[in-house]
Amino acid sequence: MEPTKETKDKWHRDPSNWIWGIFYFNKEDKRILPPKRIKQLGWTVNFANPNSILFFLIVIAILYALSKCF
Repeated sequence: MEPTKETKDKWHRDPSNWIWGIFYFNKEDKRILPPKRIKQLGWTVNFANPNSILFFLIVIAILYALSKCF
């Protein structure tokens, strides 16, 4: 079952889900890219989700490969 918007907002506001205030880590949240702590700044990676870490590593590898091309 998909969590409600209120549940997602509660997770987002909970300081225990933020490591050093910048890294989002919530095992209950299955989103790969939840919003950053300041939502207007975009999205972050949910480091508690293994799929998020894989996605993050793929993006880093693509950026690295692109940097070698130019």
